[in-house]
Amino acid sequence: MGLIVEEEESDVVLVPPSNFSMVEDGIFRSGFPQPDNFPFLDTLNLRSIIYLCPEPYPEENLEFLQSRNIRLFQFGIEGKTEPCVSIPKDTIMEALKVLIDVRNHTVLIHCKRGKHRTGCLVGCLRKFQNWCLSSVFEEYQHFAGVKSRKTDLRFIETFEVMCLRQCLYSIIYQYQGYGSNKRRLLYKEEKLQKPQVTSV
Repeated sequence: MGLIVEEEESDVVLVPPSNFSMVEDGIFRSGFPQPDNFPFLDTLNLRSIIYLCPEPYPEENLEFLQSRNIRLFQFGIEGKTEPCVSIPKDTIMEALKVLIDVRNHTVLIHCKRGKHRTGCLVGCLRKFQNWCLSSVFEEYQHFAGVKSRKTDLRFIETFEVMCLRQCLYSIIYQYQGYGSNKRRLLYKEEKLQKPQVTSV
């Protein structure tokens, strides 16, 4: 059930996309945004969207992004349920690089329903943040509900974040206080290339 907020001045009802939630400061997640969600997305002051489906982005959504100067990063991951179909680790790795770059924040991650593909990306982010595996799984299952997939959990469990740390040696990851919700990624700008729009 989405949160509905009413603005007093314009009397506009703000409806979040399905499965919407804050991951942490500057990072949000959701299901696929519909046109009636656009006024709500306006309040987030988005700079980027990470889209995890292979299908072309709808024209109406593209027009919304272009009118707000929001950058779209598309990583085409098939939404398969068969155990034999694995999530592409290289694609998740590239999406993570975009996600943890604070120059892309504020960012919204979404797939179709905001459960499996989005859950896998957020789960891998949590491993990068040194969350314990039980907490990572608990968060994934909270959004996936009865649709939780063992293949996704296995993918998150076996995902190697060490490679990401080595690839991004110029990034300083700094916690603002132990156990705090405030976390920041600080960059040495001079050592980083400007990220390109990725469509895989």
